[in-house]
Parts: sequence; structure tokens; C-alpha cells
Amino acid sequence: MWPDAPAAVTVLDYSGDGIRRSLEESLTRLGLDRVDIAYVHDPDSHMDEAISDAVPMLERLREEGLIRGFGFGMNRTEPLVRVVRETSADCVLVAGRYTLLDQGAADELLPLCLERGVGVVVGGVFNSGILARPGPAATFDYAPAPPRLLERAQRLEAVCARHRVPLAAAAIQFPLGHPATGCVLAGVRSVEELEQAVVAFDRELPAALWLELVAEGLLPAGALVP
Repeated sequence: MWPDAPAAVTVLDYSGDGIRRSLEESLTRLGLDRVDIAYVHDPDSHMDEAISDAVPMLERLREEGLIRGFGFGMNRTEPLVRVVRETSADCVLVAGRYTLLDQGAADELLPLCLERGVGVVVGGVFNSGILARPGPAATFDYAPAPPRLLERAQRLEAVCARHRVPLAAAAIQFPLGHPATGCVLAGVRSVEELEQAVVAFDRELPAALWLELVAEGLLPAGALVP
């Protein structure tokens, strides 16, 4: 998965012992005695084990003070709904499913989190690139963007341009309009991209932009916007 990584055998271990060992090794590398949030990352094919084995250990680690809370981070909303219904998770990180191109998390996950007081971090707000630069080489969910999504992203960009707003700024701020969203996670590859993300977060966007996106059918009627 990683270029030039040393040869190693990847093991997905969602057992209680595996969770504790992973956290303790991470704390050693970080030079810390605790972390705020521990995430269970993408246990798509291991949901039963993650809920039956990982969660009890994470609850114990929370009680011990080694973590302040725990959550699950995934691209798919259905497993996250299960997490919210069946565990004491403090938060969820949903990637790519509450964006200008995909509002799937709004159907069930976000209302459920709001109802149960579970925090929501929205990641993947650029859908892996297409909402930052919707050109011919754009990617969506880590693969070449399908033509229909590329065309939609370019229409989004055109509306933003009419309001003198960069598409990236609209993409990064859109998830904050939903009351369940407590945080937007913007992945960056450099200090320059970090600075660009800060500017995009701070930019004041006109209400007319969101109204036109709805009028053009690019956002659903009644869409929750900042």
C-alpha cells in the first residue's frame, strides 16, 4: 500500500489484546500517556469482531484514562449506523458520504447521531480530489471519476465561480451546515495545502451560493447549509 515500505505482513487484528497492544505501541511512539480519541479504522469485513471484542477493550481503556473516547472511522454509512445503535462509541468519522456530491450520511446516520449525542467528524470532503480540482484527471473515492460525477462537479464549480467562491471552499464548509457535524477533517499533503484549507474554512460564503446550488438541482431542496 505504501511506496518503499519495508516488507511486512499486514494483519487486521480487532481483538481486545490487539487493540490494547496497538494503542500502547502508538503511545510509546508518540511519547504520550494518553490520546483523546482512538478510532477503529475500516473494519468493514470484521464488524462482528470489532463490536464484540474491540469495543469492550476500548471501553476499558476509556475507563483507565488511556483514551478520552473512541469511535469508528469508515467510508460506508450502514456499519456506522450499527456502531451508533449497538455501542457506546463517542463519535464516528464518516468519509466521503456527506459532501457536495454525496449526502448519503444524511439519510440515517447523521440524524441518529444527533438524536443519541454521538459526535460526527466528516472526512473526505473533496471525495478524494474531484471537489478540489474537477479536471480530466480527477479522482472520486480513490479511482478515476466517472463522467457523470465529473460533469456534476464541474457544474458545482461553475455555480461557485459565478459567486466568486472557490469550489474547495464550498466543499470544505458544506458539511458544517448539518447540526450533527462537529468537525470537518481536511486531509493535506503539505504545509501549503494546510494553509489553503485554513483560508477555505475562514472564507465567508454568500447565502445566494447555496440557494443557487439548490435551484440548479445540485443540492437537495431543504439542504442544510452553513
